[in-house]
Amino acid sequence: MNRTFQQFNLGEDIVKALSSLNYIKPTNVQEEVIPKALVKMDIIVQSQTGSGKTAAFAVPLCELVHWEENKPQALVLTPTRELAAQVKDDITNIGRFKRVKATAIYGKQSFQRQKIELKQKSHIVVGTPGRVLDHLEKGTLEVNRLKYLVIDEADEMLNMGFMDQVEAIIQKLPQNRVTMLFSATLPEDIKQLANQYMTEPALIEIKRSGLTTNRIEHVWYEVEEGEKFLLLKDITVVENPDSCIVFCATQEEVERVHRKLHRSGYPCGKLHGGMVQEDRFSVMNAFKRGEFRYLIATDVASRGIDIEDISLVINYDIPSDKERYVHRIGRTARAGKSGKAITLISNDENHQLDEIENYIGIKIIKGEVLNRDAVVLAESSFLDKIKNKPTKKEEKSAKLERNIMKLYFNGGKKKKIRAVDFVGTICQIDGITAEDIGIISIQENQTYVDILNGKGPLVLKEMKNRTVKGKQLKVHEARN
Repeated sequence: MNRTFQQFNLGEDIVKALSSLNYIKPTNVQEEVIPKALVKMDIIVQSQTGSGKTAAFAVPLCELVHWEENKPQALVLTPTRELAAQVKDDITNIGRFKRVKATAIYGKQSFQRQKIELKQKSHIVVGTPGRVLDHLEKGTLEVNRLKYLVIDEADEMLNMGFMDQVEAIIQKLPQNRVTMLFSATLPEDIKQLANQYMTEPALIEIKRSGLTTNRIEHVWYEVEEGEKFLLLKDITVVENPDSCIVFCATQEEVERVHRKLHRSGYPCGKLHGGMVQEDRFSVMNAFKRGEFRYLIATDVASRGIDIEDISLVINYDIPSDKERYVHRIGRTARAGKSGKAITLISNDENHQLDEIENYIGIKIIKGEVLNRDAVVLAESSFLDKIKNKPTKKEEKSAKLERNIMKLYFNGGKKKKIRAVDFVGTICQIDGITAEDIGIISIQENQTYVDILNGKGPLVLKEMKNRTVKGKQLKVHEARN
């Protein structure tokens, strides 16, 4: 039987957005989670990264929230800022035609700006534990209408020492709510958390062959510490990947490897927790768009990066624990593609290799020593690829956004203008109905309105001569 998202009896708005995003056939985790979430069951999901779990909770949340309600109805907790930003984008895309407003809150970003955004209509809030707790304690995140809590990547929350904050958050939320917990592994502490705060949760285990997909080829190379960088270069020449992440243990190592590769002419970027957040996002987005082929990163990049064409992951430094190995290599072989994971190991690290092998249930093959001839032979096609810019990748939401124009109006709360005033005026334009109006974001002195279905130019032209609540506002296409 051909499974599609139609089987879940979702609203038309959600189905329309899903097909624009090319979500055609539900993955295993979506197939299992969505029906249970729609009937508001508590759920624990053990599922690998890359299995489509964001949509597994984003689809039911977008379906279940009531558009009319202005206060947050769902809270999603994620371990990293990158993941929070990506989940917010996914929810916005899936809820686009229903006009679901998602807000992301995380550290290293203006608290004041987030406070203002949380004052506006927000159906779903996505955030990292520290900043969410901060807003809860200061009363800037209202939770009296909250009905759904999602804890994403729970095992990583545990690894990063966020569990106390997660518990403190849960204690401030209404008890009468639906809780969904997602984790690649289920250590004792997480089971305990679930027992304490969830009501008869359904356990969904999405089995894969071992802990990692069988579409990944695992290889390790033995190397002296001082020879590591040379071996890295030889591997990249022979493998010649279209897109590759090189994981290092520390920020300093990322900086060092990035500097050396950059000097050697590699098109590369770097990502680690010491960088300012705006830079982290812009590097991530440039890598997603395919502006460079090599990303050198700490474990900050092992979560929340959804790029379909990473063909090679290199562990320049062996990960500090076995779970991290699974998360790092989960960046490759996504969405049905195959990939390769190569780990560099010095002679005193063999016991860590054994631990990883036992954990993932497969023997990792030892790589043959790369002889000079093989490297020299591969050099010309490697240099060709380095010289040629990668093909720019279209983001998942591009098709959806092509028909959407965001309009800026120079009036907002100070002029006592509300969303209904914009809807009322815009709907008077011939050929425009409420279905053509997307998310409306009203700020103190300005308002942004998404116009859907390719009707932006018409609304833009007409609104230059119409008033909103008797006020003539300046209008132009928003540049953001």
